[in-house]
Amino acid sequence: MIFSSISDFVDMGHHGLFVWSAYGICFLVLSINVAAPILARKRYLQQEARRLRRETEK
Repeated sequence: MIFSSISDFVDMGHHGLFVWSAYGICFLVLSINVAAPILARKRYLQQEARRLRRETEK
């Protein structure tokens, strides 16, 4: 497909809203799939550090 301008590229033959929203949703889901385990690991390590500090204080 050849586009004559950036506007035509963004419009995608009157399907631009669907195309770009699909890309946006895909990017959002992929970002969540990357960020969720990283945040869960960080939270787990903080909980374990807190637990170890409590055990050593006794």
